[in-house]
Amino acid sequence: MNYPDNVKYTKDHEWVALEGNTATVGITDFAQRELGDIVYVDISGVGKILKAEDIFGSVEAVKTVSDLFLPIAGTINEVNPILESQPELVNSDPYGKGWMVKMTVANPADIDGLMDAAAYSQLVG
Repeated sequence: MNYPDNVKYTKDHEWVALEGNTATVGITDFAQRELGDIVYVDISGVGKILKAEDIFGSVEAVKTVSDLFLPIAGTINEVNPILESQPELVNSDPYGKGWMVKMTVANPADIDGLMDAAAYSQLVG
């Protein structure tokens, strides 16, 4: 499985890439494989201020629906518009075109509390 070194990971299988105080968030390769074929992504909340681990949306696969948990506190600025018509991008490119939200991070230092690729790989074993 693919766990890039340039992002941080959560126990809930989200990833976050930080550039300055802007973070891009999605679900991991492990999560998309566990869910199977993703048929719908439901994310709302542009402009909402959320705490770490708040639910910011859900993904629907053929057999299940799973909540999405925000890795760090901040304000959602953008939802990936392509996922509305092409939710399968979460399966085919989870760290690229399948990203879910971009946000302004309340405290960029919070990312230090997340896992690196090695720790996440050990978690999912």
